[in-house]
Amino acid sequence: MKIEQATYIPTLKSITDAANRVKEVAIKTPFMRSFTYSKKFEAEVFLKREDLQQVRSYKIRGAYNKMSTLTKVEKENGIVCASAGNHAQGVAFACARLNIQGSIYMPTTTPKQKVEQVEMFGGDWITVVLEGDMFDDAFAKASDVCIKEGKTFIHPFDDEKIIEGQATVGLEMVTQSTKPLDYVFVPVGGGGLIAGLSAVFHYLSPKTKIIGVEPEGAPAMLTSLSRKQNTTLDEIDKFVDGAAVQRVGERNFAISQNFVDRVVTVSEGKICQTILDLYNRDAIVVEPAGAMTLAVLDQFAEEIKGKNIACVVSGSNNDITRTAEIKERALLYQGLKHYFIIKFPQRAGALKEFVAEILGPTDDITHFEYSKKTSREQGPAIVGIEIKSPEDLAPLVDRMHARKFFGEYLNDKPDLFQFLV
Repeated sequence: MKIEQATYIPTLKSITDAANRVKEVAIKTPFMRSFTYSKKFEAEVFLKREDLQQVRSYKIRGAYNKMSTLTKVEKENGIVCASAGNHAQGVAFACARLNIQGSIYMPTTTPKQKVEQVEMFGGDWITVVLEGDMFDDAFAKASDVCIKEGKTFIHPFDDEKIIEGQATVGLEMVTQSTKPLDYVFVPVGGGGLIAGLSAVFHYLSPKTKIIGVEPEGAPAMLTSLSRKQNTTLDEIDKFVDGAAVQRVGERNFAISQNFVDRVVTVSEGKICQTILDLYNRDAIVVEPAGAMTLAVLDQFAEEIKGKNIACVVSGSNNDITRTAEIKERALLYQGLKHYFIIKFPQRAGALKEFVAEILGPTDDITHFEYSKKTSREQGPAIVGIEIKSPEDLAPLVDRMHARKFFGEYLNDKPDLFQFLV
């Protein structure tokens, strides 16, 4: 592969040095064959289980590698980072292990569970500061503190030592695989993991195709590579919080231009369905970003048949309070959950008629909002209906029209739909 001019390319020596540092805190995670996915895709599909790290994500690798290389003065002055999740936990763990005082800035909207995890890993060595409603607010404040107080900023992805630390995931995969890998699927957020991992495979297994996977609602790397320049997205869907960024790292973009074969996106609904499948079929708990590489395999079904495939399962820091939303998005993706405005005649027995004669035998009402207004002939209600098969939708809508109950279909009206989901 031709290497274009780039400011920084990690060397194999720098990655090997990082591996020697991070082995103090990062376990060599399992590289396990998935019976479920191997059978489904008629391929040898292996999972690199970074969800089993002590901080439940690969982020400990980059954070510890960076912080262990700080000078004595930098360590004494302390560090600052901004994160809403896994990077914060990795930094907190490294602070406690290396005896470095750290200030970790997180948005005020960060779930309490994540804040408590950071505090648990960091103990007395860290202080969590809640700042602003968004990550950008916390990032701006953390950057300002660094300048004013002379502290070192630990960037979540756009840093040479962070990239080299994350690259150790790839170094392990090369040694753990008994056969050369044809494809490696890597989740992409800011790009630190795919930048480091793709460099490893460039050096040690250059025929392996490196495929980056982004959430459909935040295609920062795909957009940048398509335009051949690092691009800031105007808006993103933040559901896949571990991978939803508006702009990837400058170093990571340059490295990916050289070493990444392809970047694709996968829908948030498909990701949610994969999270549920992994839990129900394989008893594996993953966060949305951790499910992306498996969620995308359907797009490569013919291409990977008979091949050796590896998917990086990047993390398992999933807040249990999100379970209802995950299930909802999965049902919507499968075409099994539908919302309507139903026009109910304001007479006794109208609801009974709807349930008995319009709903199919396996249809289920899961959402219902109605307020009777006696001065009107019809009273609108917002109704959510779960069906057993996508093919059940058309007959259901036909029965609504025939009985003059149909008002409006809401799934394809995002301005209204966002209030329900």
